[in-house]
Amino acid sequence: MRVRTFALFVLLSVSTCVAAQHEGHQQAAAPAPQQSKPGEEKKHEGHDMAGMQGMQHDEPAQKMEHEHLGSGTMPKPKSAPEPMWMWKWGAWDMMAHGNLFLTYNQQGGPRGVGKFESMNWFMLMEQRKLGPGTLLFRQMLSAEPLTAPHGGFPQLFQTGETYRGLPLVDKQHPHDVFGELSVTYTVPLAGEKLAWQFYGAPVGEPALGPVAFMHRVSAAELPAAPLGHHVQDSTHITAGVITTGLQFHKGMFRVEGSVFNGREPDEFRHTIDFAPMDSWSLRTSFHSMNWSAQYSYGYLTEPEALEHTDIERQTASVTYNRPMKAGNWATSLIWGRNHKTEEQTVQNSYLLESTLNFLRRNYAYTRLELVDKDELFPLAPPPHESFRIGAYTFGGVRDLVQNERVQIGLGADFTVYSKPAALDAIYGEQPAGFRVFLRFRPGVMKH
Repeated sequence: MRVRTFALFVLLSVSTCVAAQHEGHQQAAAPAPQQSKPGEEKKHEGHDMAGMQGMQHDEPAQKMEHEHLGSGTMPKPKSAPEPMWMWKWGAWDMMAHGNLFLTYNQQGGPRGVGKFESMNWFMLMEQRKLGPGTLLFRQMLSAEPLTAPHGGFPQLFQTGETYRGLPLVDKQHPHDVFGELSVTYTVPLAGEKLAWQFYGAPVGEPALGPVAFMHRVSAAELPAAPLGHHVQDSTHITAGVITTGLQFHKGMFRVEGSVFNGREPDEFRHTIDFAPMDSWSLRTSFHSMNWSAQYSYGYLTEPEALEHTDIERQTASVTYNRPMKAGNWATSLIWGRNHKTEEQTVQNSYLLESTLNFLRRNYAYTRLELVDKDELFPLAPPPHESFRIGAYTFGGVRDLVQNERVQIGLGADFTVYSKPAALDAIYGEQPAGFRVFLRFRPGVMKH
């Protein structure tokens, strides 16, 4: 019944989009933009702004798609800073950004270990006008298969995916070499009031969940994945995605749907793991200058390699970004819920994270989580018991170098955990961990 309903929805959506697109082609060309008033172009001269803020925000939403895209087709608040290199190449707008953390990670307690590691990613984007719309290519790459310790990044109570055929526990898996290879085409149908968007990717992200953690400005200084990653945004690397949707009122409101391969990547991180696109999702979202919010529902067909169960996932999130005179303050509140259809069990996750950039060079951040974990003892006979785990992280970064080319920051954080007393014999009474790291990313550009 779910499949038939979704197929009907897709058919109706595509038919509506095609009809609207045909109508849009018959409209008269939009009037030329008004000329700026004398001296207006000097109004903001000399102001320091992040690379993604280096262009006017009063242009049509489809022309500025790259400016505030977070991951997949989910935007961040338009005011969110994004250090980035930008340049022109003929008719193309070219962009590059990323993050590199060089970290010493110490996890305490009987299950803890200390390791040197590097979490990292790099993204290229190319955008231009094409016909009536805007074409955007994105490529995201990571060297984590080479820079992660064997088995993954140590992280107490983390679960998800496998290593050498066994479930990963107390470790975060490295991400694939190819994190995204996508094309997006956005076509205005009624000026700035309505637009249609198509997103296709051999590797990409469906319309499910919030902006992935590594792209959230509220988590920009945090090198670790959330414990709720596999309940909230684990589909950010998916081998096979098609998404289509409508944007209303300059992209402020969006309704979109995806069909995709819901299986998570295997252990061979340099390959693209194609499989049937038999999973689907729907998402509705709101975006403004300082706010971004979404609710999404997805049906994932056997996402975990060693669990033969489908998952019904729901997520909801709200992000608020506040630019400041000498910095920025970003906060996200996220809820995720997995319903495993075979076991008829439910796992919830709750996350609050915030990053404050003050006096330009300084950052303070926190992440507070409550997560239901039923995979801490995967080799035990089913049914697997679920435990409510809390993780509370506090940290800071100081930029040692900050200019138009690069930002290099020295940072540290610590995490304390809460858990049921039944886990004391395994994890100790008061498990905790800390990290010390250097962070590298593109610098601040001038408007």
